Amino acid sequence: MIGDWLVAIALPPLITVGTIAWLRQSRWSDRLADHPNERSLHAWPVPRVGGLGIMAGGLPVAFFFASAEGKAILGCAFVLMCISLADDLRSRSIGLRLSAHAFAAAVAILVIVPPLPTLGALAWLEITAAWAAILWMTNLFNFMDGSDGLAGGMSTIGFATLATAAACAGQTALALESAALAAASAGFLLRNFPPATVFMGDAGSIPMGFLAAALGFHGVHLGAWPPWFPVLVFSPFIADATVTILRRLASGERIWIAHRKHAYQRLVLAGWSRRRLAVTAYVLMAAAAGSAMAGLGEGAMVRCGIISLWIALYALLYAAIERHAASPAATIVPPTTKERR
Repeated sequence: MIGDWLVAIALPPLITVGTIAWLRQSRWSDRLADHPNERSLHAWPVPRVGGLGIMAGGLPVAFFFASAEGKAILGCAFVLMCISLADDLRSRSIGLRLSAHAFAAAVAILVIVPPLPTLGALAWLEITAAWAAILWMTNLFNFMDGSDGLAGGMSTIGFATLATAAACAGQTALALESAALAAASAGFLLRNFPPATVFMGDAGSIPMGFLAAALGFHGVHLGAWPPWFPVLVFSPFIADATVTILRRLASGERIWIAHRKHAYQRLVLAGWSRRRLAVTAYVLMAAAAGSAMAGLGEGAMVRCGIISLWIALYALLYAAIERHAASPAATIVPPTTKERR
């Protein structure tokens, strides 16, 4: 058992770091360069090869330890990686990408949930909600991958928390899968913490968002945690992305157009350094994950109190960001000398 944990924690970051180093020296570095655009917070091209490193380090190790259902979920993530890589190389239609995301979410539901004909109306409603949640998480993780260290930090902290909770619940396969993904993300973070020398890219952010939701749902059906648990663990990303898209919809904007209106983007535009943003986000992520773990051992009243406190906290944070970023700079604040390599 200890040997399994050593493999799950130590091997993925080694593979991830080695894969990223190789890719940065290959022609893929130029082919996958992320050039600044209207959504970007960076000022020069950065190779989007980090996600391929995470997948190379995390997926095979996670697959080795996974149950049959886990293997199917990881297989879906691999397919999403391939489609997203094609999009990174040459932009694909939004219809093709969303169809792939929706199909992967449906497959995940089918392999996790008991035989569908035996389910009642309420269960079908829950399944539909779960499918929509997986589809949304798949995309919102990509939306939030827009500043150095953010997505890598969320996946490291988030999957490490899922691994801890699954281990405590006796779900060893799920725990080792999640640990492998967290460890691979930590390896990527070595090259993505500000100042980032590589980005995750769609080939990493799309499958990682899918896995966060699908493994979270898998844990619910295994009895490892209640439905609110993975939502709270990943709530720093969920809250920002969901509030932002609702605000854009309310203002009549075309939500599929690139933008810089996420809370984290507005903070950088208002003068925060990428490093300050990342460290502050890690504190928020760790607090959300820690309170979720603490809530697992408490009664319904305490859990409701924790969730209510986080809703109030996010409301206060957004109000503070509104005041701080009321008049954001028109151009990106360039990194300081210390933030450059």
